[in-house]
Amino acid sequence: MEQGKLKHPVFNGEYEILSSLGEGNTSKVYMARNIKNPKQIVALKLLREEFLQRDVDSIKAVENEIQILQGLKHENIINIVGWGSDGNVKKPSGREIQNLVYILLEYVSGGLLFDVCQTIGGMGENGGRYFLSQMLDVLQYMHGKGVVHRDLKLENILVDDNMDLKVADFGFATFRKIHDLKSYRGTMTYMAPEIKEGKKYDGEKIDMFSTGVILFIIVQGIFPFKEAKKDEFFYNLILKGDMETYWNKTGGQKLSKEFKDLIIKMFSYDGSKRPSIDEIRAHPWMQAPFNMKQIRSDLLGELSEKRSAATADTSRDGANSRGADYLELVK
Repeated sequence: MEQGKLKHPVFNGEYEILSSLGEGNTSKVYMARNIKNPKQIVALKLLREEFLQRDVDSIKAVENEIQILQGLKHENIINIVGWGSDGNVKKPSGREIQNLVYILLEYVSGGLLFDVCQTIGGMGENGGRYFLSQMLDVLQYMHGKGVVHRDLKLENILVDDNMDLKVADFGFATFRKIHDLKSYRGTMTYMAPEIKEGKKYDGEKIDMFSTGVILFIIVQGIFPFKEAKKDEFFYNLILKGDMETYWNKTGGQKLSKEFKDLIIKMFSYDGSKRPSIDEIRAHPWMQAPFNMKQIRSDLLGELSEKRSAATADTSRDGANSRGADYLELVK
């Protein structure tokens, strides 16, 4: 590509960087298009220099994520396309940035599950069954490979245009001593109590706890608690067994007794008491008849309708009404 025709920054002479997809403490992620094959779109993850210079563990975390993603091939897990430490970005101005550490990932067009939940709100119990069945497939495959994620959350799960999940961001994942871990990893709102308390923990059981938080948000449209601590009001109600108050406070009075039973078991303070993948599949709530194809169609229709309405509202207001506080805990 000639310099005069450069409209976008170019990565390693192969990809045009089209737009930003988001950023975190460790990296920035961009949508990029293959110059020779414009139909190939990828997600380009550029690691922040300040993160890599923090300590040796930071570099190990990147190497760890690449190693784990290389070994995982599943339709509901993000696919790694390439990686390296020789990244080069050439800007339209001619300025070049060199020696970038990068990971090239499959691009998922539907966006974050977090944003889908914000747009639709609570998806009800069938919506929960629909997504939980996919999550269980991922967990069974991942744990079967001896890998635990340790940071499962709505923001680390992508959704494609067919409403299928893609679990991403394996920066906290590990395949070492997964049943006897002690590192403080995860995100506070989704984190199991044994991690918060500095105890040794089973990685599979903390993934199950986080999956419970995800399931609750999908069904109800709100977080089940601010964090799983004994002195936190909502989690303490669960620990005390004061379920009537808990469900009244979280608007769950009309939820089925089967769902309530399953979700409270997934939130167990004692990790060993959380159900296994097989136990969840066999639970009466998951055994209830539901049509995956029909639920997918219904969710896609509702998402499209609400996004169209939000676009119309934004056009009228002349502002972006993202609704950042939609998933706030019920007060």
